[in-house]
Amino acid sequence: MPLEIAVRGLFATPVAAIVLPDAEARNARLRQVILDRRGQFPSIHSSNAGGWHSERDLADWGGPDVAEVLALARSAATQLTADRFGRPVRPAWVTQAWANVNAPGDGNIAHYHAGSFWSGTYYVADGGCATDPSLGGAFEMIDPRGAAPAMYAPTLRFAGEDGQSAGSGETILPRPGLLFLFPSWLQHQVRPYRGTELRISIAFNLGV
Repeated sequence: MPLEIAVRGLFATPVAAIVLPDAEARNARLRQVILDRRGQFPSIHSSNAGGWHSERDLADWGGPDVAEVLALARSAATQLTADRFGRPVRPAWVTQAWANVNAPGDGNIAHYHAGSFWSGTYYVADGGCATDPSLGGAFEMIDPRGAAPAMYAPTLRFAGEDGQSAGSGETILPRPGLLFLFPSWLQHQVRPYRGTELRISIAFNLGV
């Protein structure tokens, strides 16, 4: 008979996902605002491998829809943050935000966001990725322990949901209206998009 084993996943990395209501109308307006901006200003070069990456002043030109998304992100971050004794806190978040537009073949190389506590993404358009994973464009989070858990026995994994990605990564498929947050130190990348439309997202950092 199998043994009764109490298992607790220690040192977990929190990743939070929220599906915002009224996404269709909001995203139609955001798409226009972002594409208009892309037509007026060149891309900066950051983690983007191709594509368009705005300056990190989206909060200044994005309008009320961007303000709403960032306010919801800050609210979620506050709910997800505590002091060292586990007590609720209300940090005065300092927000930095930018827009990304990936066309066919574009992606983002692996990176992290130094100088912030929470980072996150809101999807304006998925370019078809949500319903067709073969189009790529997935957001991939890399195990912060690196390859260490898979070095000795690459074919083995720890039992349970939390152990299946040990030494590799986890992916999130873009979906319009999806807002998610992750620790800024978590290394991540965007796999190349292979669709024929545009993959549009808003990214942000929350510091204190």
